[in-house]
Amino acid sequence: MNQEQYLKKKMGFWSLTALSLGGIIGSSWLFGPWNTAKMAGPAAIMSWVIAAFVITLIALVYAELARVRPETGGLGRYPLYSHGRLLATVTSYSIWLGYCATAPVESSGVIQYANEFWPGLYDISKEQLTTTGILAATVLMVFFVVVNYFGVKLFAVTNTIITTIKFLVPVLTIIAFFMTGFHEENYTSHGFAPNGYGAGLSAILTSGIFFAYTGFGNVVMMSGEVVNPRRNIPLALITSLGVSAILYALLQIVFIGAVPPEMLANGWSGIKFDSPFANLALMANMVWLSWTITADAMISPTGSALAYTAGTSRHVFGMAKSRFLPSYFGTINKKFGVPTRALTLNFLIGLLFLFPLKSWTAIVAIVGSIGIFKYASACVTVMVFRKVGLTKDNGIPGMNFIAPLAFVFATLLIYWTNWSRIQLAIWGLAIGIVGYLITHFISKHKSIEIIGGIYLVIYILMLVGVSSIGNFGGKGIIPEPFMSYIVAIIGFVFYYFAVYNGVWYMRNKGNIQELQDMDNTDS
Repeated sequence: MNQEQYLKKKMGFWSLTALSLGGIIGSSWLFGPWNTAKMAGPAAIMSWVIAAFVITLIALVYAELARVRPETGGLGRYPLYSHGRLLATVTSYSIWLGYCATAPVESSGVIQYANEFWPGLYDISKEQLTTTGILAATVLMVFFVVVNYFGVKLFAVTNTIITTIKFLVPVLTIIAFFMTGFHEENYTSHGFAPNGYGAGLSAILTSGIFFAYTGFGNVVMMSGEVVNPRRNIPLALITSLGVSAILYALLQIVFIGAVPPEMLANGWSGIKFDSPFANLALMANMVWLSWTITADAMISPTGSALAYTAGTSRHVFGMAKSRFLPSYFGTINKKFGVPTRALTLNFLIGLLFLFPLKSWTAIVAIVGSIGIFKYASACVTVMVFRKVGLTKDNGIPGMNFIAPLAFVFATLLIYWTNWSRIQLAIWGLAIGIVGYLITHFISKHKSIEIIGGIYLVIYILMLVGVSSIGNFGGKGIIPEPFMSYIVAIIGFVFYYFAVYNGVWYMRNKGNIQELQDMDNTDS
């Protein structure tokens, strides 16, 4: 029996927009501007703008995919259709691990700020949670599961309320710092880009910027529970990303201006805070704002974690449908219309991130590096669907330009990230490929499942090659910006190879008619 029949279509435009904003405006507004300023100085503003542009292109890609195949857990299902089990396995597990890490990220952010009220939760000298703090974060993660357990309607109402509250505090923070405590000289005292513009580019994946914007993915995860997905999904994505891009850019501007000039004696890399915006508010004699921010620091990450907890459970549901996980986790609770077994599994995986890493900064660096790869694969899949005739009248205007451009920028973001920070994610993908090959031969899958995803193997080798000779932790053989131009050209050419790889797979697999029949049945 098709388990999707038990999912309840309760999500409209406003709840979808709140879902996306709920994932985007989490702990990143509290820590991201500080982390990025330490790396890039005032050029951090550029980092947020570039990231917003790239993620908007990627969101439009997913908006079309969700219109063509509105399916719960779709982030992991789409590559299975277009390129087969090799790509889908690696992509699904990278998505899963990245999303499972989000609940502990947000929980640790809440507990770090809560240390202002209850000292002993966070060790400032070691920059990590104490044993008591870890236990408190675990209890918070249990709360995320409970709210999601009792159905999508309760989740939607709860998340909308929390999102409304936590959106107002950053806006209030921006206004307050613009009116008082703003030091314009901070933009020129050490130069606009004290560590070079390359530092601003490297910060996009590792300082919490990309992690912040990827909250939009929860909308795609829950597309099977959306009323009128053709209209509501793209509208909610564009609205939420536009609003959040403006908000984050303004937050970065006021943070740079709010830092007391005397704290910059050792440069931007020397600024140290435990609760960045709250500390700055105290320095500007805005005690009321400091308390407000600290209180919101326990609301904003909570709302974001609720959104990710919901989205991740749907991804596990999709993985079980694809047989990447036991079918036990592909069951919907008939009473609540929620994959409750998936919720429990994700909670346990999240603890494996929280216990050893123990801090927001340590976990978020891993999440940002992992996330970019899944978005690159979606840019390929959307064009494969078009070329084999699945898209029909569900396409978004300009996708022939949007998809390759998004892929090229995703490739550049990987290249721009310092090799020492990105290699863990690349090695993780390589291990995932080896793991799939082992199961491939044990399960005696057909060779088409490997050939269909062969572009991923070549793509990883290409990234390793350009990173090794590039200027972001590599040998720097070719100076910038010429090396970035070369990487962009390589990415553009490679994109069409990846699309060809997918079209070949779908035509030889013979699943095009099957997907078309599924669409007719759903409609």
